[in-house]
Amino acid sequence: MAGSSLYHDDDDEGGGAITDINVTPFVDVVLVLLVVFIVTAKLIVARGVEIDKPKAATGGDVQSTLRVSVNAAGELYVNGDKYGSDAAAVTRIKEIAATTSKPKAIIAGDRKSAYGGVMRAIDLVQQAGVTAIALENERP
Repeated sequence: MAGSSLYHDDDDEGGGAITDINVTPFVDVVLVLLVVFIVTAKLIVARGVEIDKPKAATGGDVQSTLRVSVNAAGELYVNGDKYGSDAAAVTRIKEIAATTSKPKAIIAGDRKSAYGGVMRAIDLVQQAGVTAIALENERP
C-alpha cells in the first residue's frame, strides 16, 4: 500500500497505523486558555472599591497588585477588602507586597474623603515597607 495516507511502510513487512501525535489541537486549546487568563487577570487586579476619584489633566496608568482605597466615609480597603483596624491593614499590605520583588501601591481616595484618610492610607503603606506609591485619579 505504498502512497496510502493512513498507513506507512517502515520495514516493508506491512503497514501499521500512524502513531504520530497531532499537537495542533493542543496548541489551539493552550492559546485559548492563555487569552482567557490575560483577560481575567486585568479584572482581578483592577478589583476595588467604587469611589469618585478626583480628576486631573496629568497622570498615567500604573500597574500594581496592591491597591489601597479610601471611600467618602473614610473607610479603608485593601484590594477591595474592608479593614477596620490599621494593624490588620498593614499585615495584609505586607502579605501582598511580599509576592513581588518591587511592590508598588496605588492609593485611591474619593474626592469627598478627608485629606487625613488618604494620608492615613499612605502612612499604612509606608509602614508595611512599600515605598513606590502612586495616587490614582481620573482624566477629565
